[in-house]
Amino acid sequence: MRLNDLDERIVHALAEDARRSYADIGQEVGLSAPAVKRRVDRLRAEGAITGFTVRVDPAALGWETEGYIELYCSRNTSPEAIHRGLSRYPEVASASTVTGEADALVQVFAADMRHFERVLERIAGEPFVERTKSVLVLSPLLRRFSSGSPG
Repeated sequence: MRLNDLDERIVHALAEDARRSYADIGQEVGLSAPAVKRRVDRLRAEGAITGFTVRVDPAALGWETEGYIELYCSRNTSPEAIHRGLSRYPEVASASTVTGEADALVQVFAADMRHFERVLERIAGEPFVERTKSVLVLSPLLRRFSSGSPG
């Protein structure tokens, strides 16, 4: 499903702040509150909007260290097998298959360096992992949570 410009602007507004009122969003995009609600309901029913959530600073939850792990997997490891293996780790914030030499890129949050090292060792010990390469984040420079163009 491809969003039209108006739907995209509504989604962007919700992605910036899902607690905004339909009236507030309507004022921004030029629709009434009931029209915005109907569009949001349709976008949810069609699966374009999959849910609403809250963004929390990981440090507020005690996750002070962020890093990325490149996974190099054994031959014929499926994305499903990688997903199953990584889903057991609460420290894994995201994981994606990628182009290039690595098979997957994993974003990890940990309490501290020691914790990150333990998680890295456990992930490296998964049966499908041949080797890993990791980097630690010093300072996040830009994080975007919205979808679509700013309109």
